[in-house]
Amino acid sequence: MLGAKEGETKPIPSQENSPARAVTQEWTSQDAWAVYQLPFNDLLFRSQSVHREHFDPNRVQLSRLLNIKTGGCPEDCGYCSQSSHHSTAVAASKLMEVEKIVAEARKAKESGATRYCMGAAWRNPKPRDMDAIVEIVGAVKQLGLETCMTLGMLDRGQADRLSAAGLDYYNHNIDTSERYYPSVISTRTFADRLDTLSHVHEAGMKVCCGGILGMGESEQDRVDMLVTLSNLPKAPESVPINMLIPIAGTPMAKAPPIGPIEFVRIVALARIMMPASFVRLSAGRSAMTDEMQALCFFAGANSIFVGDTLLTAGNPQDEADRKLFRRLGLEAL
Repeated sequence: MLGAKEGETKPIPSQENSPARAVTQEWTSQDAWAVYQLPFNDLLFRSQSVHREHFDPNRVQLSRLLNIKTGGCPEDCGYCSQSSHHSTAVAASKLMEVEKIVAEARKAKESGATRYCMGAAWRNPKPRDMDAIVEIVGAVKQLGLETCMTLGMLDRGQADRLSAAGLDYYNHNIDTSERYYPSVISTRTFADRLDTLSHVHEAGMKVCCGGILGMGESEQDRVDMLVTLSNLPKAPESVPINMLIPIAGTPMAKAPPIGPIEFVRIVALARIMMPASFVRLSAGRSAMTDEMQALCFFAGANSIFVGDTLLTAGNPQDEADRKLFRRLGLEAL
């Protein structure tokens, strides 16, 4: 085994961490790293076994994402095209009208999506924005869609209002490990991220939280990001795993890409560490081969974004996804 001395057998991390037990397991960085370093076939066998304990392995959740307010964000996230700190081609816009959002949500449902995610390029919602946001949540829910929003940081009062409006999920990614975080963002702290997640959880909404791979972080940073997520008071119900889309004009435009095997390893580890969560292939699928996506599904990913645009970046066309699903024998959840 890797890391074992000659003639010595290094034990595989205990299989006593069965899926049911793993839901409440507290992970250490050392334990997670040991699982991450398993031989690839062993890692995928374990993650697929965990996946089958909690989900139908041949069904994938389809979500659609709409940018309801684009650009002009005061945060300096090094990967983001919507930051006002970067010279990109994205112009700032006002919050989209409710009627247009509902029309887009209706089209998403007709195309097979069951979850509708809405993002606004804000540091945090202003008091003047909340009435409109609450109206949007109610209107989209009336269509029978599961709702999710990502609006930046929230205080507890804002979280309570969104929960009372019926918002199902709130997305707020931690992006990377606490150690590497200052290399990505300087305008808000890692603790700020965790505070918002706490407000969302305490308000009774489900948490959608993951990160981005390929920003120059180490493999240990990727593992430690998952350790942080899995050790929250409750693991996020939804864990998006993004592959960086390099965007001209951002500080990370020339970041070295993550290798496919390393990406799949993180998907598998996320499934093992958070067995009851949806693990979503998010940004970056347009750069993945069908074979890489197939490995991710086998590793435990069971949610994708459909539609040709994710916020301001490209995404596979619906027909490409339908063709891939047919090839793999997958069905929409």
